[in-house]
Amino acid sequence: MAKVTPGAFIRQVRQESAKVTWPSRKETLVTTGMVFVMVFLASMFFFLVDTGIQAAVKFILSLGA
Repeated sequence: MAKVTPGAFIRQVRQESAKVTWPSRKETLVTTGMVFVMVFLASMFFFLVDTGIQAAVKFILSLGA
């Protein structure tokens, strides 16, 4: 790997950062909203699965009592 001077490194970082395209405010808000919706749906799914497993375990353990 070639050694790069600190000055050359900073120039390369600036060149690469100039290529970055930032999302618009609307795109950021839409994406954030979609993340919140997916987090809510995933939490509801896992809550229901956990409740079902809990009920099944309680049923199985009550058979032995």
